[in-house]
Amino acid sequence: MSPRKRRLLARTVQSALALAVLAAAAVLADWGRIADQFLRTDIAADMFPEVWTAFGNTVVYTILAFCFGMVVGVPIALMRTSSFAPYRWFATAYVELFRGLPALLVLFLVGFGLPLAFPGIQYPGGVYGQVALGLGLISSAYIAESVRAGIQAVPKGQIEAARSLGMSHTRTMVTVVLPQALRIVVPPLTNELVLLTKDSSLVYVLGVTTSTMELTRVARDALSAEANATPLVVGGLLYLLLTVPLSILARRLENRSDRN
Repeated sequence: MSPRKRRLLARTVQSALALAVLAAAAVLADWGRIADQFLRTDIAADMFPEVWTAFGNTVVYTILAFCFGMVVGVPIALMRTSSFAPYRWFATAYVELFRGLPALLVLFLVGFGLPLAFPGIQYPGGVYGQVALGLGLISSAYIAESVRAGIQAVPKGQIEAARSLGMSHTRTMVTVVLPQALRIVVPPLTNELVLLTKDSSLVYVLGVTTSTMELTRVARDALSAEANATPLVVGGLLYLLLTVPLSILARRLENRSDRN
């Protein structure tokens, strides 16, 4: 048997096994109980319009954290590539610290640790400011590493050409290197948006109110009140409404980058 026929046979057997497993699951499943426990339309309807408020808060939390991450992450990336050793040491310590700490712990420290250490501290926007700082610190560390990789991917010949034209190192980085690096790292930055969307589910640790709840908190509260898993399904579908388009966008940007 030729290698091509063996591959075709293997794929046919794998597909048949997968279909058999799916068919067995469909036959053996108790669809009535599944519908009662996970797909109660009356419970799902009772979640609205509060769940739309939570959906909007999730979007706002994600955007605020991402903007903070970009504002802080890009300078950290430049410091990581600096020839000045103290800059590199600080940036390396920053990245390792906030990539190593769990997001939940960082949010807790921002929400409760800093107010204890600095009594009277006020965050602009209240919970929104706390989320922007907490998740933004985590995001900035990952963004910094992505941007650093993009900077290192820019051909050195372009840097040498810019310097030969009399540009300073700072101007070369800002006008020549950084724009190209950001274009290169657009796909991983889009993936970072997806991760931030899911990390926003940790905002509950800050003690949010009804008007500042995100999707996971609303779904958990409804789950406790109804003793039914339908709210989790609704919350999951709304998360997918955010993350799936972003994932598709990231893949298309990666494909476009590969073609270029």
